[in-house]
Amino acid sequence: MCWRICLTAHARSRAGLRILTLYLSLSWRAAIPVIQPSESDTFRIPARSRRQAMDWSLVLLSQEIQSVIDRSPHDGWGLIVARPDADRALEHLRQYRIENFQWPWRQTIRPEVLFDWASLAWVAAICMVYWLDARRLDLRSAGIMDSAAVSRGQWWRLFTAMFLHADFGHLAANAGFGLVLLGLAMGVYGTGVGLLGAFLAGAGGNVLTWIMDPGHRSLGASGMVMGCLGLLAAQAGSTFYGNRRAWKPMLGGLIAGLMLFLLLGSGPGTDLVAHAGGFLTGLLLGGLMRLTPRVAHNAAANLFGAALSVFIAGLAWWRALVH
Repeated sequence: MCWRICLTAHARSRAGLRILTLYLSLSWRAAIPVIQPSESDTFRIPARSRRQAMDWSLVLLSQEIQSVIDRSPHDGWGLIVARPDADRALEHLRQYRIENFQWPWRQTIRPEVLFDWASLAWVAAICMVYWLDARRLDLRSAGIMDSAAVSRGQWWRLFTAMFLHADFGHLAANAGFGLVLLGLAMGVYGTGVGLLGAFLAGAGGNVLTWIMDPGHRSLGASGMVMGCLGLLAAQAGSTFYGNRRAWKPMLGGLIAGLMLFLLLGSGPGTDLVAHAGGFLTGLLLGGLMRLTPRVAHNAAANLFGAALSVFIAGLAWWRALVH
């Protein structure tokens, strides 16, 4: 129900009613509104739209804070709350905005399915490394996955090998599949958290090859791509939490992920061990991350995940080139 509070004053009446409201300078970028003191008994919290005002009213209602949705001809939509509840209401709305921050590059494909176009940044990174390697900067020998070298302490090869490709066809295949699968994984787990999970899953595939084959040498981002597939397959398991009757869709999602893995990651000439390691690591990490689903909407967690991914990649390449 929407209520309208009108400010009126009758010029010819000494007993005219005056209702004063305070307006907060809150743009869509502001995280913490500020209230100026007043003798009024109510406070007005501006909103960008009717939908935002309704969402905020539900947030406050869940915290047992009463509010009235208001639309002013001059100031647009907003919420009216009692003055004693103002500070508590603003704090809850601030937390809600932080936990439900929407990145502009995340596109809704269908209900509950998001695609994150930030995966283009990863595609640009592997293309740049391929271009630099083609200019004979000798990146391949410095960063290729070499189990013997890793055993001698060159840990960075577990990460740098994911940026290298044998030829343009190899690069195009990984970039194409990776753009789609990484974009979907980042849509599920968050931009930074999803990127970090996929990056660690790719490294997990290289770790498995290092353990199983002491003389193994490889390069390419296919282990990371299969890690994205594992992350997506793990999403199906989230429907099982708190609902023991959801085992059928969970099992169906896992089987679909396994079939895609067999289709994309087990062809002739592929690095099956690295692909399997990436898929299994992604499945494990995805299961762990789905225990805290709210982290996907947490801006601080996603910024940390993205920064940590860039830091690990930068440190690995710095060590490779210095060595």
